[in-house]
Amino acid sequence: MPNKATGDDLDKPLRAHATRERILSAAERLFAEHGILAVSNRQVGEAAGQGNNTAVGYHFGTKADLVRAIARKHSAAIEERRQRRLAEIGESAQLRDWLDCLVRPLAEHLAALGSPTWYARFAEQAMADPTLRPIVVAESLSSPSLARIVEGLRQRLPDLPPEAAAERSDMTRTLLVHLTAERERALAGKAPTPRPGWDEAATGLIDALIGLWQAPVTASPNERKKRR
Repeated sequence: MPNKATGDDLDKPLRAHATRERILSAAERLFAEHGILAVSNRQVGEAAGQGNNTAVGYHFGTKADLVRAIARKHSAAIEERRQRRLAEIGESAQLRDWLDCLVRPLAEHLAALGSPTWYARFAEQAMADPTLRPIVVAESLSSPSLARIVEGLRQRLPDLPPEAAAERSDMTRTLLVHLTAERERALAGKAPTPRPGWDEAATGLIDALIGLWQAPVTASPNERKKRR
């Protein structure tokens, strides 16, 4: 007769899941506050209440795997919010609607996490590291909603040259990453912020991005010579 599973056996997956969540939370906080490269797996394990120095490696593997797990945990929630907003706007002709789908879900996610939060600063740290940046970028590129938003922006600005569109996409990503991190940092330090809440901050960023995307494109000297 096969042995019956004991209560302890049934609890093991639950304990493992709880341990992973504690490690993820501790790593995200430490990475955000001190920088990813400055924090060791041992420090993460200690902050997560793990006496075993190998706990982080056992549950996640390398530091890159840990970074990927943190990014994936948040991207899933943000993706769900973006998909809902995209369903609401349909094929809207308004540029603001598409930028709203890009910005506001992240702001809503940060607001829903409560206070303090660490995700925006973690993302900023990961994007600044040349070895970890591809992980965060890959997670973003796997997002169906983000691909649709990018295409929606291009369709609303059909006369924007491809190189200008690519450049403004980079600017948009930079503003989204760094402005949310700056606001999160200020809130964590109880410093004043330009806007009272995440919703208002999202509106301000969307306003600025509309101006960025609709700004005129100045031809380069070479392009001007070709037109003569």
